[in-house]
Amino acid sequence: MSTPPLRSTLAGALALAALALAAACAPQEEPGTAATASAGPAACSPATLKTVTSGKLTVATDDPAYPPWFADNKPDSGQGFESAVAYAVAEKLGYAKDQVVWTRITFNSAIAPGPKTFDFDVNQFSITEQRRQAVDFSSPYYDVTQTVITVKGSKIAAAKTLADLKNAKLGAQVGTTSFRAVTEVIKPSVEPAVFNNNDDAKKQLQNGTVDGIVVDLPTAFYMTAAELDGGLIVGQLPQPTGTPEQFGLVLDKGSALTSCVSQAVDALRTAGTLDALQKQWLAGVAGAPTLG
Repeated sequence: MSTPPLRSTLAGALALAALALAAACAPQEEPGTAATASAGPAACSPATLKTVTSGKLTVATDDPAYPPWFADNKPDSGQGFESAVAYAVAEKLGYAKDQVVWTRITFNSAIAPGPKTFDFDVNQFSITEQRRQAVDFSSPYYDVTQTVITVKGSKIAAAKTLADLKNAKLGAQVGTTSFRAVTEVIKPSVEPAVFNNNDDAKKQLQNGTVDGIVVDLPTAFYMTAAELDGGLIVGQLPQPTGTPEQFGLVLDKGSALTSCVSQAVDALRTAGTLDALQKQWLAGVAGAPTLG
């Protein structure tokens, strides 16, 4: 998908979404932090880190990689929130941009048990205890809510509560916490649809196969404003607990890199870098109503 530069496209898209209003992922059991002990600064450098390729940092994401997380399906551009986060983490670890190698891994393959062909994967992975059985997570880099979107004329376009969605045909990407939000938070009486990716979900929403789909809030804003004809945000889903759902970088189970990557994420948060990147790439994703 070829789009104009993401910031200008997203800024205009969010403005349209605001006028229309007048936004993997679902309930997590626990927020995640690195499972391994802290490593000292000397251990967290290209000279000592045991990466897939010596002297390089291999970062994975899905194909396609969607806005606002990436721009134009080019993760190596540094454009988009998650691309920018990946390069910021790499820099904290001592890797220059030309030392970062990107590879493509499907969402489900990345969180499946077994050895990984990447050092870490960035792809809107919500941290859950179930996933922790198969992979490591870094410290969280983003707090997120799940959001129901639809199109004008849909029977749920005016929905205000979870009860208003009970008889709706909803759907989400397979294996994501967005899908779990459908089954565990909304609990519709109609069997939800499962899609391989958000492009498939979007197409089925547009042609009326489903009444609505669930995605994370930034994606909801982008889709409804820039990718769907008559797209509407119905509302955010409530968090099942007092702890927000959080995205983390995925690493191999027991990876020697987990502690160093988590320290890099923590340092970026403390320095205000993560907040600055959110403002740069996810600006305006606020104000959507919450479904009670």
